[in-house]
Amino acid sequence: MSASTTSAAARASAGPVAPTAPANSTSAIDNPQGLGLFRLVTTVITLIVGGGVFTLAGDQAAGGASGAAILTAWSISGIGVFCLVMTFYALSRVKPDMRGGIYSYASAGFGDFLGFNSAWGYWISALLCTVSFSALLFGALAYFFPIFGRGTDLYAVIAASALIWFYAWLVSRGIKEVSAINAIITISKIVPIFVAIAAIIFASKFNPDIFWANLHTGADPALTFSDQVKSAMMVTIWVFVGVEGAVAISGRARRSHDVGRATIIAFVCVLSIYLMVSVLSMGVMPLSELATLENPALAGVMEHAVGPWGAFLINFGVALSLIGAMLGYTVLASESPYEAAEGGVFIKQFAKVNKNGAPVVTLVVTNLLIEAFLISMLFSDSSYQFFYTLSAGMILLPYLLSAAYFAKLTFTEKDAFKGRLNAPIWFWRVLGIVGVLYSFFLAYASGAVGLTLMSLLYLPGIPVYIWGKRQRGEKYLESAVDKVVVAIIVAASVLSIWLLATGAVTV
Repeated sequence: MSASTTSAAARASAGPVAPTAPANSTSAIDNPQGLGLFRLVTTVITLIVGGGVFTLAGDQAAGGASGAAILTAWSISGIGVFCLVMTFYALSRVKPDMRGGIYSYASAGFGDFLGFNSAWGYWISALLCTVSFSALLFGALAYFFPIFGRGTDLYAVIAASALIWFYAWLVSRGIKEVSAINAIITISKIVPIFVAIAAIIFASKFNPDIFWANLHTGADPALTFSDQVKSAMMVTIWVFVGVEGAVAISGRARRSHDVGRATIIAFVCVLSIYLMVSVLSMGVMPLSELATLENPALAGVMEHAVGPWGAFLINFGVALSLIGAMLGYTVLASESPYEAAEGGVFIKQFAKVNKNGAPVVTLVVTNLLIEAFLISMLFSDSSYQFFYTLSAGMILLPYLLSAAYFAKLTFTEKDAFKGRLNAPIWFWRVLGIVGVLYSFFLAYASGAVGLTLMSLLYLPGIPVYIWGKRQRGEKYLESAVDKVVVAIIVAASVLSIWLLATGAVTV
């Protein structure tokens, strides 16, 4: 997951996005001040690649997966994420007037309540991402300052708390442009990755024998192959969370037809980076050793391959990248519920802004929730992996509903595609359907624990939705679909509480 992955964060780091012009207009084809193909590609890569790339080798190994299972997971995710990327790109062209964020697709396609749940899941995912980033950040800083322990100790929590409230203060002052910070983020995360890849290759530290052994044996041989693939899948979706932000810059393209090409090229480049880091790591150390590395795992791989300077470089790069990333997510996590309140699906107070135009209520409420999760780390074994699994899980519903809405459009509004997208309608139908199936598969891959915790995190949203509707004097939960969704959330939450209480499911 990246620092400025989503549309809100992308707007904060890349500046205003111009309205998308019709495909046949001159301005859409020739905008001299816009971004060319190369700059579009590099900008999209920056938006997608985040802190997860530094930990994925260790996280996949820690899940018990073999090399074959990890490569299988990448193959599935490569196809599924490509479909999601193209879905969001196509939606930005077919429905350019929908400026309410990712949740607006769910609301337009399936009603206010599912739209609210999409916004709710997106918001909780964003704030949980901040929590996971703080654990990874101070875990990296612990390399230089051992007082921070594993990144979840008392001093780490105190420092993380100070950082998130400082960022909230900055955003409350109306800061909109963080391009300088974004430049630092880009350099600090891209350069160490390529140095690591080059060092392993050119120093001949990749051992085919180790890779071959890893290909057939996982860190936990007791797991079935399907379970190994499922465990690796949650890591692959985590590092791709934020793909929807790639289309946020579409209005800034010099030529409109470059956007689709840039999206595809950037996706292939990002997937290649992830695969190289994953595969090369499996050729440096056995999976059983990768599974025991402290995060960021790539630092441990580099130290094993080239010595202490490799660990220093990676930890320093991670720290710089995440310091900026947490500012990006402060913007995102506050803007998401603000936009939802503006759209009429969150309580009115979330739409309140101060004299600088900053959404102060969402800033405070978001940070209070983040603070609660940070403090919880002191009394549990919760770590970076735990919180990013929750973050990735919570965003599955927004992805699913967006893909489902797009698939629905390909059948119900075929004319909307004419003149906006070049490929035939059957191509977009296939992408939409595969995107839906992939989202369902990810929900399955999240397992019993993931679904348990997700249902509990969606439950508090129901009274918030009802509160917001009552404030506006509007009716709520009238449709049969809404009632079924409420019943499913409540039933799943009750079952989850019982499973947790009896110890049948542990976190």
